[in-house]
Amino acid sequence: MTGPTWEYEGYRPEEERLRESLCTLGNGYFATRGSLPECTADDVHYPGTYAAGCYDRLTSEVAGRRVENEDVVNLPNWLPLRFRPGDGAWLTPDTAPVTEHHLMLDLDPGLLERRTGYDLGGGATLHVRQLRLVHLADRHLAALRTEFTVEGGEVELEVEAALDGRVTNSGVARYRDLDGRHLTQVRTGLAAHGAMWLRCHTRTSRIECALAARLTTDAPVATGHEALRAVQHLRLRLTPGRNATVDKTVALHTSRDPAIGDPLDAAVDRVGAAPGFDVLLESHITAWEQLWRRTAFEVPGEAGSILRLHLFHVLQTLSPHTADLDVGVPARGLHGEAYRGHVFWDELFVLPYLNLHLPEVSRALLRYRHRRLGAACQAARELGRRGALYPWQSGSDGREEAQQLHLNPRSGRWLPDHSRLQHHVGSAVAYNVWQYWEATGDIDFLHGEGAEMMLQIARFWGDFASYDDHLGRYRIRGVVGPDEYHDAYPGAAAPGLDDNAYTNVTAAWVLARTLELLDTMPEPRRRELTESAGLDEDEPARWEEISRTLHVPFHDGVISQFEGYGDLAELDWDGYRKRYDDIRRLDRILEAEGDTANRYRASKQADVLMLGYLFSAPELRCLFNRLGYCLDDRTWSATVDHYLHRTSHGSTLSGLVHGWILTRARRAGAWAFVQEALRGDIADLQGGTTGEGIHLGAMAGTLDLVQRGLTGLETRDGALCLDPVPLPELSSYGFALRYHGHWGVHLRLRSGLLEIAVPSSGRAPIDVCLRDRVVPVGPGEAARLVVPE
Repeated sequence: MTGPTWEYEGYRPEEERLRESLCTLGNGYFATRGSLPECTADDVHYPGTYAAGCYDRLTSEVAGRRVENEDVVNLPNWLPLRFRPGDGAWLTPDTAPVTEHHLMLDLDPGLLERRTGYDLGGGATLHVRQLRLVHLADRHLAALRTEFTVEGGEVELEVEAALDGRVTNSGVARYRDLDGRHLTQVRTGLAAHGAMWLRCHTRTSRIECALAARLTTDAPVATGHEALRAVQHLRLRLTPGRNATVDKTVALHTSRDPAIGDPLDAAVDRVGAAPGFDVLLESHITAWEQLWRRTAFEVPGEAGSILRLHLFHVLQTLSPHTADLDVGVPARGLHGEAYRGHVFWDELFVLPYLNLHLPEVSRALLRYRHRRLGAACQAARELGRRGALYPWQSGSDGREEAQQLHLNPRSGRWLPDHSRLQHHVGSAVAYNVWQYWEATGDIDFLHGEGAEMMLQIARFWGDFASYDDHLGRYRIRGVVGPDEYHDAYPGAAAPGLDDNAYTNVTAAWVLARTLELLDTMPEPRRRELTESAGLDEDEPARWEEISRTLHVPFHDGVISQFEGYGDLAELDWDGYRKRYDDIRRLDRILEAEGDTANRYRASKQADVLMLGYLFSAPELRCLFNRLGYCLDDRTWSATVDHYLHRTSHGSTLSGLVHGWILTRARRAGAWAFVQEALRGDIADLQGGTTGEGIHLGAMAGTLDLVQRGLTGLETRDGALCLDPVPLPELSSYGFALRYHGHWGVHLRLRSGLLEIAVPSSGRAPIDVCLRDRVVPVGPGEAARLVVPE
């Protein structure tokens, strides 16, 4: 195999979970971690297969309380294929001598290859080579090819292939006190054409899952029966110089699939009709070639290799198949069980990239939110408010899935979790709607589902904000901002903070944009929208007033993270860095010491600075001007400096945002944060978290850092607006994008020149705005523009 690869040499048990996450294969419908097929779940290995949107809800006894949690379900393991010489012990790298071990993820064709040598004693060595794919063209298929070779003597090898229904959700140590037994009614059997099958149900969501597996080999296959496992055996006589090959082809269906009858019948029929491994491989490679062309991304050097890996995992989680599913953006991909597979605000970092490459996927992800608009409106009503209150964590049906308790592994204590007060997630949904429309020109979506969401989100902010006679301004009270370290005032009996700057500014943006949308949409549609929503006549006027008078606190000449932030104590940062190797999770350290982050000017991740990530400098100034504040360069620069020195970066998103801010400001230190964002998962900078699933928002965000951050790309007013900034470490790059129906628009920046080429089509020219210069580029044309210093 050729092309970009991600490789690991030697067997290191302490790295196995990390490798499994980063070697996950998926196709947007389901994904399987890169576990060794001969190994079962234990402290070293964790096989996991997850289908997008397949959740189940269980209740557990925790710290004397009954707590309900919804999890993405670890489905039956289709990988198992183990082997042993004669009647000896089953071979694994943990129990038998290994002479070599090599793992290679080949990104272009979407293949995982492993090579392992087992010392059998007496001078004999068994060589195992495996190729694995999760099929990109047929989303229900996966395949595993295993080649056995022996040297130093003849060996009779017993091989066992299985579908294992004994799995549980136990991949995250912090959750192991919770009930993770999601599968029930496991049944196994043999199909007429010789395929083994397994079917089961989730315990409370009642989703049926069915797998069927077919073995292809020269040896006779015998079928056995075990509790919770479908099993087939065969014996191979290996002689030096000859390979023996066993192909395992698997089909997976669930009762959530459209256009099928019984999931088991569908799985059995599909695996029976599936072609051989070589034909499957060919169509799989073709599908990846097509997808790579649509998402072409060219960055040289080590950074380019990491970005390619990031893009690979984004596409495996959110592929064109996602457009046909009712799913959101899982914050940890389909790569593990961290965050229980929930949907957070991470789509804020993912959709800007997808909008310009796979807009049909972006639209589907926004429709996931629209289908749960009713649940968001119900959540607002339960709070005594109008409009839509989207949940901080979303799963199957749109109710709030944020946990009520969380475990601090450092202290061993279960603590109240107030993250559900992050109401700013609604503003993220509205922002994503607007960004999608700007990038695609999909006016039907904007005036349809998009407008319905934006109106109800604006309505919530209009009703949630309260007027303060003393300040003469509106305020938003009792919330938690993106920082998350601060969830209450020191010594307060109740959680929540007042006037989080990020929350208030983005709420003002939502109100202003929604008013603009109502003013510009066709009158018949506006009438339908307001009638259906039951919008009162005075609500738009109230929104206008609030959008201009929301309170934004300041202290010491900088924007305050929230009202009262300036009264908090300064933390002894140097002292804590000397006492602890890693202070990224400073909140856990302080709690274990009997203290709390609520007392200090210390943030987990970007909060105020998120404003500079979402909005360009001119747009941010306009927002503050609308609110009656002057945000000049000096104030913003001082604000950036203030929080740079008071953030522990306990989230992989934090380095990304800081890198973006410093890059756009042409500030020193930008590359250090960009590197942290790039290395977040591959180096497991958060200390063991990548083994629980990759950080999808951070991976997509690094791609968008090149796509929009370095280029200053904005899709605004029907034009592609660019304002490139130099970053010497990434001075040459290029990518293709889709814009307003144009496929494969190619941008390249190198040596101070911006090149843009528009492929031939019957569409109108694209207006390219480079700072103050506007150049129309028609289909079949290219332009080279000098980037001003």
